[in-house]
Amino acid sequence: MKPLNLCVLLLVLALLEPAFAQQQKRKKKPSGANITWVTPESDEYGELPTGAVHKTMASKAAGQDVGYTIYLPPSYDIDTDQRYPVIYNLHGNGGNERKGLESMKILHEGIAKKWWPPMIMVRPNGGRSTFYKDSADGRFPIETMFIRELIPYIDSNYRTIAARHGRCIEGFSLGGRGSTRLVVKYPDLFCSLFCQAGNVPRIADSYEPDNPKAYLGEDKQNYIDNDAFLLLEKNLDKIKGRVRILIACGTQDDSHIVTVRDFHDALQKHGVDHTYLEIESLRHERYKMLEILKPILFKYHVRSMQIAREQDGVK
Repeated sequence: MKPLNLCVLLLVLALLEPAFAQQQKRKKKPSGANITWVTPESDEYGELPTGAVHKTMASKAAGQDVGYTIYLPPSYDIDTDQRYPVIYNLHGNGGNERKGLESMKILHEGIAKKWWPPMIMVRPNGGRSTFYKDSADGRFPIETMFIRELIPYIDSNYRTIAARHGRCIEGFSLGGRGSTRLVVKYPDLFCSLFCQAGNVPRIADSYEPDNPKAYLGEDKQNYIDNDAFLLLEKNLDKIKGRVRILIACGTQDDSHIVTVRDFHDALQKHGVDHTYLEIESLRHERYKMLEILKPILFKYHVRSMQIAREQDGVK
């Protein structure tokens, strides 16, 4: 399978540069895992997108409340008998549940224009440099909080389609890396993945037995259990033909494209049908990627859910 180069779409980038000025001035990414469990309101983040609200959930894993932002489509409060699919959108490194909600804006705009049907979007709080994993020392139970607590909480408190065929996951950079690992680890939970420039390293190869401060600790099994490549092999029967996978990365995204290509090759090796895009000349630029893919951003998820419903015998 050859990557699809979206070079034609890149002709618009010269016109879009002013909108991406802040992207070019990004601060240095923080080092070391940390989290503010409930991100306070700040002028830095601006107003929440139309239809979005910031909420908290009591987390036993974290031992305190955890923040999340949820977008509800315009019809949610009107058609009170309808249930909606959910897209879980994971933020990148240095982000939080309030920051970088452009995907919610695009989702709302597309629903209004009838590009795609009404859907819910949830932005969990994944902290910084946690990679959406549980830390070995127990300080950052991010995976447990998200998988075991937040998803059931959303299904219990909102009118969701609480099944694989109504649940998708995506994210940019750290969020793409996290969503990719979570999909191959929990393939029964999701029917669709969109990894947006998410680094996919071979974690088991980075085992550090002499580094007590390593996020996954000193037990090599933690690295094996969190390696996306090994999880892919382990859960291949549940992934193949059941989880649709879309991966996109820029050809100039030097820090991510190597591992993204490696994972693409692994999917091909194991016969996992998927869609793979390399966007010509694009660096690690979230705003540009979203603008390029804007007209089709959620169509992949919509088709994934249609296929999953057919597979699950749901009309």
